[in-house]
Amino acid sequence: MLRETEERLRCPYCGEPISMLVDHSLDWQTYIEDCEVCCRPINVTVRIDADDRVRLDARRGDD
Repeated sequence: MLRETEERLRCPYCGEPISMLVDHSLDWQTYIEDCEVCCRPINVTVRIDADDRVRLDARRGDD
C-alpha cells in the first residue's frame, strides 16, 4: 500500500512554513523541491526510520 504523509518544515531561504508530501515507499530519498512561497530550490533529504517516523532536512540549493 502506497503511503504518503503531509510534512511541515521552514524554508531555508525565506523562513516561511511550507508543507510537502512525503512518500513512505523509500527509507531514504533526496530531491529538490521549490518553496511554495519564494519559489527558490530547496535540497530536501527524507529519512524514514523503522517506526515510520519522518525526518526532514531542508538546505538551500546554494549551500
